[in-house]
Amino acid sequence: MAFLLRLLRLRYLIFGTAVGGGYAARKKYKEIQDALPDISWMKEYMPEETVNALSKHLSDLANSVSLPDTTNLQDRVRLLQERFSNYFSTLSENTPEDPNADGNEQKQSDGLFAWTKSYKNVQLTSEEQEHLRKTAQLQEHERQERIHQEMMGIQIKYQREIDRLEKEIKAMKKQILLRQERNFQGKKQRRIKKSLIDMYSEVLDELNDYDTNYNIQDHLPRVVVIGDQSSGKTSVLEMITQARIFPRGAGEMMTRSPVKVTLSEGPYHIATFKDSPKEYDLTKEADLAALRKEIELRMRASVKDGQTISSEVISLSVKGPGLQRMVLVDLPGIISTETIGMASDTKSSITRLANSYMSNPNAIILCIQDGSVDAERSNVTELVSKMDPHGKRTIFVLTKVDMAEANLHDSGRIKKILEGKLFPMKALGYFAVVTGKGNADDPIDLIQKYEEDFFRDSKLFRDGIFKANQTTTRNLSYAVSDCFWKMVKESVEQQADTFKATKFNLETEWKNSFTKLREQDRDELFEKARGEILDEVVNLSLIPSQQWEDNLSKYIWSKMSNFIFDDVFLPAAQADSIGGFNTTVDVKLQQWAEKDLPRQCVSIAHQVLLDEFQNLIEREQKSRSSDPITNDLKMHVVEACRTRHQWDSKALDSLRVIQTQALQDRNVPDKQHWETAAKFMEAIIRQELEHQELELNSKANQGAWRRLNPFQGTTLEEKNRQQCVKELEKVLLSRQQLDRTTKNNYSIRSVLDFDELTTVKKNLQTQKIDVSNNFISDLWQRVYKIHFLKRNLSTCLECRRFFYYYQKGFSDQGLDCREIVFFWRLKRMIDITSNAIRQQISNIETRRLEREVKEVLDDFSADETLKSNLLKGKRVDLAEDLKRVRQVQEKLEEFIEALNAEK
Repeated sequence: MAFLLRLLRLRYLIFGTAVGGGYAARKKYKEIQDALPDISWMKEYMPEETVNALSKHLSDLANSVSLPDTTNLQDRVRLLQERFSNYFSTLSENTPEDPNADGNEQKQSDGLFAWTKSYKNVQLTSEEQEHLRKTAQLQEHERQERIHQEMMGIQIKYQREIDRLEKEIKAMKKQILLRQERNFQGKKQRRIKKSLIDMYSEVLDELNDYDTNYNIQDHLPRVVVIGDQSSGKTSVLEMITQARIFPRGAGEMMTRSPVKVTLSEGPYHIATFKDSPKEYDLTKEADLAALRKEIELRMRASVKDGQTISSEVISLSVKGPGLQRMVLVDLPGIISTETIGMASDTKSSITRLANSYMSNPNAIILCIQDGSVDAERSNVTELVSKMDPHGKRTIFVLTKVDMAEANLHDSGRIKKILEGKLFPMKALGYFAVVTGKGNADDPIDLIQKYEEDFFRDSKLFRDGIFKANQTTTRNLSYAVSDCFWKMVKESVEQQADTFKATKFNLETEWKNSFTKLREQDRDELFEKARGEILDEVVNLSLIPSQQWEDNLSKYIWSKMSNFIFDDVFLPAAQADSIGGFNTTVDVKLQQWAEKDLPRQCVSIAHQVLLDEFQNLIEREQKSRSSDPITNDLKMHVVEACRTRHQWDSKALDSLRVIQTQALQDRNVPDKQHWETAAKFMEAIIRQELEHQELELNSKANQGAWRRLNPFQGTTLEEKNRQQCVKELEKVLLSRQQLDRTTKNNYSIRSVLDFDELTTVKKNLQTQKIDVSNNFISDLWQRVYKIHFLKRNLSTCLECRRFFYYYQKGFSDQGLDCREIVFFWRLKRMIDITSNAIRQQISNIETRRLEREVKEVLDDFSADETLKSNLLKGKRVDLAEDLKRVRQVQEKLEEFIEALNAEK
C-alpha cells in the first residue's frame, strides 16, 4: 500500500511539473508575440499586400521558436493516470489466476514487495540531499541559460530583420520625397509646402531673434543637450544626426556657442545654415570638413573680445532619410576648472547659459553623463536636478559604456545609474549608448555597427543590466523625438495665446504714443533713409559748374596760401632784381608742381566732393519731410564715404602736366587778365594781412573768457608783447630811412640782424621788460610779414594800370610789377586745376561715389548692431517689438494649423 502511495505521489509530481513548465513556456511565447512590432503604420508608405505579407513573415518567425504544446496537457495527464491504473490492475489480476506460474509469480511478488520495502526503508543522508538540491539548481540554471541564449538569438534575429526593414523604408521614403519634389517642380505652385519641423524651427528662430523688452517668455520645447566637457554629448548628437558635423578637439573646448540643429526627413543627407543657401553633402568627407570649419569660424566670430563663450545661436538644419524630426540645442560643456587663456568668468558664464535654456519649463533636457569616469566627478547631474527636480522632462544618457564595462569592477553601479538610484536626479528614461571606439575619423555607419555588436555580446546585457529598450542611440533618438512632439503639442497653443495678448498690448501702446505716425521698424526706416541718401547723390550732378569751380578754387588757395607766402613769395622778394625773383619763383614752383601740388589738389577735390554731399544731406534734413530719427544714419554714411572713397589715380598725371604748364607761363595775354590777376593779388593779400594782424593782436592769444570780457585789464605778457612790437616797428622804420639815405633796399630783408636784436632787447630792458631772444624773433616774423604784405598791397594798387608798360617792356616808372605776374601764374593754375577737377567730378567721381554709397549702405544693412546704434529711440524699439511679435504669432498660427492638419 505504501508503494502505491509513493507511486501516486510520483504521479502528482510529474503532473505539477508538466503543468508549471507548460504554463511558463506558454507565458514566454505570449511575451514574444506581444513584443513583435506593430507595423500597421507602414500602410501609409507601402501597399496593404506588402504589409500583410510582412506581418505573416513575423508571425512565422515567432512560430519557428520550439516551445512545448500545452493545449492538450490535461488529456495527456489523464492518459498517464489510466496507464498507471491498468498496470496495477493487470498486476493484481495475474497473481491468483495462473496456476502454472506459482513459483514465478511468487518470486515476482516477493521481488516487488522487497523493492517496495527497500524503497520504504531508504533514508537519505543530509549530504546526499544537499547534493541533489545543488544538482537540481545547476540543471535549472543551465535550463534558464539555454532559454536566455535562445531568447538572445531570437532578439538578434528580430533586430536584424528590423534593420533590414528600416533600410527598405528609408529607400522607399527617399523615392517618395524625390517624387514629391519632382511634382512640386513640375507644377507652378505659388508656395512649396514646408515640413512641420521646418515650420517649428522658423518659429524658434523668430523667438531667438526677438528682444523681449516686455517680459515675454519663450516656453516652446527644445531638446537641450547638456553634459560635462568631453562627456561625449557632441558624439551623441552626431549619432542622432548620422553625420560628423561638429568641430572636435582632443580635450579642448570646441563648443563655444549654442548650436541649434533642426532634424527632418529628406531625400538627401544635407545640412544648411539658416542665413546661407549653401548645402553641404553629408555623404562627402570634403563637405563634412568644410561644414565643421564653418561652424568653428562662426563660433569664434560670435565670441566677443576677452570672452570664451557666446550666447549667439548658430542655426543649422540637417535633413536626411530616416532622421527623427526634432530641434536640438548643443550647449558648451560644463567645466570644473578655468584653464589659462579662458576668461575669468567662463565657468559661471557656461552655467548661466545652460540654466537659461533649462529654465524653459517645456525644454527637454538631454543629460549626458560619461560612463567611463566616476559618478562623483559629475557636475551636470547636480545642475539638472536643480532645474528639473522631479525629472518630468529629463532624459539621462550614459555614454562610453563599453569603456565602463571594461574598467568597472562593480557592475551594480551601472545598474543603479540606469535605474535612477545613484545620481541625485530623476529622469523620464535612462539610456546607455556607445559613440565610437575613440577614433574621431570613424564614419557613423561603423560606429553604429560597433555599438550593436557591443550590446549583443555585452556581459552586462546578458546579465540583464542593459535592457533592450535602454540601449543604442537609435532607441534614444526615437524616445527623444516622441517626448519632443508630445511637449510641442501640449505647449504650442498656450504660447500662441501669450503672443496674441502681447500684440494687443503693443498695438495699444503705439496708438497712444504715436498717433499720427505709421509703424516703421528699423529695416523700414533704413530703407527709407537709403532712398533719401541716394537721391542726394543724384543731386550732386545738378550743382552748377561755376559753383563747383568756385568752391574748388577757394579750397585750393586756402590749402596752399601758407606755402606760397612763406616758402615762395617772401623768399623770392629778397632778390634785388627781377631775374633773381623769377628764378627763385620758377625753381620753387617747379619742385612743388612735380611733388606735392597734384596730391594736394586731389585731396582737396575729395574733400570738396564730400563736403557738397554732406551739405545736400544737411539741407534735406532741415526740410519738413525729413525724419529726424534717420539723421545719425545719414551722417554716418557720409563719414564712411570720406574714408572709403578714393580718387581715381589717373587724375594725378594729368593734373601734374597742366599745372606745370600753367605755372611756367609768365606771359599775361591781355589787360583783362592783368586786372584779374591784380584783383586776385589784392584780395588774397588783404585776407592774409587781416589774418596776420588778428594773430598779432593780443586778444588772439587770450582765452575764451578774456575774449568775451573785453573790459578785463591786460596781463603782463600782453604788455610785454605790445612793447616788443613797437620796438620791432622802429627797426623797420629805421631800415626805410636808411634806404632813402643810401638808396638801397634794406627794408626787404626778412632776417633780423644780431645788432638789431640786441638793440631791441636793450630798449626793452630799459623799460624793465626782460624777454628772450626767441620771443623777439617769433614776433619779428609776424611783424615783418605784416610789413611785407602792406608793401605788396601798395605795389598791387600801383600796378593795376601798368599793363601797357608791362606789354612794352618799360620800367621807367620804377615798377616792374613782377608780383602781378607771379599771382597771375597762380591764378591761372588754380583756374585750370578747378576746371579739370570739376570735369573729373562730373564725369567719373560722382558715379563712383554713388557706387560706394550703395556699398556702404549694404554693409550697414547687414550689421544689425550698427543699425541699432544709429536708429534708436522708443519709437523704433516699439515698432521692432510689434514686428517681431506679429512675425512670431503668424508663424505660430501657421504651425498650429499644420499640426492640427497632421493629426
